[in-house]
Amino acid sequence: MKAKTIVVLEGDETGQELLEEALRLLEPDVTGLELAVERYDLSLAARRATENRVVHEAAAAIRTHGLGLKAATITPEGRNDVGSPNRILREEIGGRVIVRTGRRIPGVVPLGGVHAPISIVRMAVGDAYGAEEWREGEGDDEVAFRTERIERRVCHAVAEFAFRHAERTGAKVFGGPKYTVSPTYEGMLKEEMDAAAERHPDITYEPQLIDATFALLVASAGDPLVIPALNRDGDILSDLVLPLFGSIAGSESLLVAFDDEFETRALMAEAAHGTAPSLLGKNVANPMAMILAGAALLTECGDDAAQVGRAIREACLEGVQQGVRTADLGGHAGTREFTDEVIRRTRSKLEVWAAL
Repeated sequence: MKAKTIVVLEGDETGQELLEEALRLLEPDVTGLELAVERYDLSLAARRATENRVVHEAAAAIRTHGLGLKAATITPEGRNDVGSPNRILREEIGGRVIVRTGRRIPGVVPLGGVHAPISIVRMAVGDAYGAEEWREGEGDDEVAFRTERIERRVCHAVAEFAFRHAERTGAKVFGGPKYTVSPTYEGMLKEEMDAAAERHPDITYEPQLIDATFALLVASAGDPLVIPALNRDGDILSDLVLPLFGSIAGSESLLVAFDDEFETRALMAEAAHGTAPSLLGKNVANPMAMILAGAALLTECGDDAAQVGRAIREACLEGVQQGVRTADLGGHAGTREFTDEVIRRTRSKLEVWAAL
């Protein structure tokens, strides 16, 4: 059987360091799998040098091979700079939704009594990202404008994916946009959520305005939740939800492109955190999110690879539960030491499972 190809998108600063740690878990001597790797340099320097051509090339490669693993990258602040590669990748891969799930990290006490998983299913394109912006006037009379847009097909995809995800995970669909203030724009997502609820009558559905969603998150600690969201709302929600479970480094982020039957066509996985420049070269950053991102890709590579992905996930969480933790989780393990432990545990699991 031809080896699966994973398109590796290199990044910046600590993001690149953690990518290299995650790739150690995908080596054949760990997984027993033959995986081909095709690398693209998406560092800020490379993006500037190629005027983002390398980003377009990477997106085309993911469309071809179906799997991408991305390191965190720098988004420059200048108005006339190369910007974020994420918008280009999401649009050209054909991604419709981004899924980030906060989940309990064994042995780590979550904030506010939150225990059940919380998945944010947000738009991958449109809304505040990629909006047309301009300014008029001068001095105190200067006015900034922004023209945003969302598409019904994307609203439909977010809503339908959220209900299917809730069905798979035994969760309820919760939250929603500020449709009372913005019935035409944000109301489009609410309309699609309501329609999806009718198609999935067995799923508990509790729509809330976005501000109430934030306020009620901690109080809703008892049930697994799936929260459909606009692009920007979902970005902010993710940054709130993931730390509730102990660390933003405890969850992968998945960009999903799928066909009309919601079968996955392409999957790009990355960590939900940024490039952490203050941690560069110090061997203290938590590689777990990038390792989990790599494991998530294996679920799309067939049954044997999916089993390896499960072994990697379990090895990560068991290691933390048994005290092998980086500083963000209250431990003393270095980046490489944590990865070494996950590799050891993954090999052990796969060897035992093979014997069984």
